[in-house]
Amino acid sequence: MTDWILLRGLGRESAHWGDFISQMQQQFPDSQIHCLDLPGTGQHYQQKSPISLPKITRIVRAQAMEQGILNKPVRLLGLSLGGMVVWDWLKQFPEDASHAVMINSSFADLSPFWDRLNWRSYLNILRIGAIRDVQQREAAILKLVCNRNHQTEVVDAWLQIQQQRPVSAKTIGRQLLAAGLYRAGKAKPKQPVLIVSSPMDRLVSVECSRAVQQKWQLPMLAHPWAGHDLSVDDSPWLAEQLANWLRHDSQQQD
Repeated sequence: MTDWILLRGLGRESAHWGDFISQMQQQFPDSQIHCLDLPGTGQHYQQKSPISLPKITRIVRAQAMEQGILNKPVRLLGLSLGGMVVWDWLKQFPEDASHAVMINSSFADLSPFWDRLNWRSYLNILRIGAIRDVQQREAAILKLVCNRNHQTEVVDAWLQIQQQRPVSAKTIGRQLLAAGLYRAGKAKPKQPVLIVSSPMDRLVSVECSRAVQQKWQLPMLAHPWAGHDLSVDDSPWLAEQLANWLRHDSQQQD
C-alpha cells in the first residue's frame, strides 16, 4: 500500500493535524502516514525558513529521504502553504509521488493577493498579531481558520505546541514572502491531483482553489461548511473523501 506525506501550512506544524492522523489511518490501514515539518516549524522551529518555496521543498524532501520514506512513490497532501510545496514537489521531483492533494491552496500567478489572503480578514489578522497572551492568540487563530465550535482541548493543544516549539514572527514573514514569490507555472503535473476547497473559508477565498481547478481541469471537492483548516473542522469527511477519490481513480485505471 502507498504511504502518505502530509504537509501543514503557514506557521503550523505536524502536531496541528490532530485527529486527522487517526482518521487517515482508519481509511488507509495498510499505509504509513508521515507528517513532515516545514523549516522554521515543528521539530525544525529553530531552523531558518528560506524565502524561496523551491528551497523549502528541497529541504522537506531531504527529510523524507533521510527517513527512507521515498524508497517507493508516495501520496502527497498539503494544506494551504503545504499545498504549494506539494505542487512544487511534483514539478521538481515527479518520480517521488503517485498522487497529490491540495487543500485550500493558492498561487500568485492565478489569484490576486486580496483573494489569497481574504481582504475581509485583514482586520482580524491585525488584531491577532497584536495579542500578547499566547493562549488568547491561539484561540483567535482557531476561530479564524475553523467554522466549527471546537472544544477547549484544541486550544489547549495548540497552546502547548506553541510553548514547546514556538514559531517566530520572522518565520511566518519569510514563509509569506516565499508564497508570494512562487509561481505555479504552465505545466500540468503528470500525476493525478485532487483539489479540496472550503467555500466558507474566511482566510483564503475559495476562488483560489477554483482558479487552480479551472487552469488545469483538475477534480475538485468542496466541503459544505468547514473553514480554512478543513482537517481540524471535519477530519472524518476529509479522510473519507480521499479514500473515495483514490478508489474511483483506481477503477478508472482498470
